[in-house]
Amino acid sequence: MEKITFTPEEGGDIEFYIMEQTMIGGVNYLLVTDSEGEDGEALILCDVSAPEDPEAVYEIVDDDGTLNAVAAVFEKIMDDVDIIK
Repeated sequence: MEKITFTPEEGGDIEFYIMEQTMIGGVNYLLVTDSEGEDGEALILCDVSAPEDPEAVYEIVDDDGTLNAVAAVFEKIMDDVDIIK
């Protein structure tokens, strides 16, 4: 699994493993987990950066409607994964 490092505004680095990636309506979403194993906590992240930004800026998807819609897409892409919301 590919690993990605995030640097929150508060500082420090957080590493996540990218399970899947998709684009919906021109917006890039990542399904990430904090562990390579099956028991890791998964998050859906949304790219909120502008096209001219030198680095991507991601935020955790917390809107229930968006979360459910994007989770459904990831579940279809990854047949062997059930996302518990």
